[in-house]
Amino acid sequence: MHLYVYDHCPFCVKARMIFGLDQQPVDASFLLNDDEETPNKLIGKKMLPILVKDDNSAMGESLDIINYVESLSASPRLSRESSKDLAQWLTDVGTYINQLLLPIMPTTDFAEFSTASARDYYSAKKQAYIGDFGPLRAARASLVEKINHDLTRLVDIIQSPHAVNGTLSYDDIHLFPLLRNLTLVNEITWPTPVAALRDSLSTQSGVPLLFDLAH
Repeated sequence: MHLYVYDHCPFCVKARMIFGLDQQPVDASFLLNDDEETPNKLIGKKMLPILVKDDNSAMGESLDIINYVESLSASPRLSRESSKDLAQWLTDVGTYINQLLLPIMPTTDFAEFSTASARDYYSAKKQAYIGDFGPLRAARASLVEKINHDLTRLVDIIQSPHAVNGTLSYDDIHLFPLLRNLTLVNEITWPTPVAALRDSLSTQSGVPLLFDLAH
């Protein structure tokens, strides 16, 4: 199997996680962000992640990929248990977190941004969606203050240092990509239980954190 992803993309991280958690082998490629031809050829639209299965058929949508990989395992890893408190936390954080993270991405040394055209493509697309990056970058300190406060709220939701609900679940799939992308931000203050969960999920999934790219 072959997985096409971007390194910065939370949905791609979700798809990457399940291969590590289920110990399923996969080859992975990072596409340039302005490569429209490859995903359009595979699934008819410009979207990642994309999994090319052993029969050469291709599928998109991170949760579909996760469910497919889980179906291949004799012992699926993910519980369907979900936390209403975590869902609300993710909703609350989702109202502003892209304002902090999206402007950071094209200035970071990700494989998908290794050309000027790829960086420009991303910036144009995201600014059309979220607004000019300049004012958002100027608001960085206030956005960091908000997420630091919300990370302290997350402490009361975490049930185990190895899984947010105590047992690995789809909630971990939804939470970890956000925590991983926050490792790009030097000013984040990590409460000990949040850092422990972040590190454990990285180890369990084999998806590395981004501290070495932080700025």
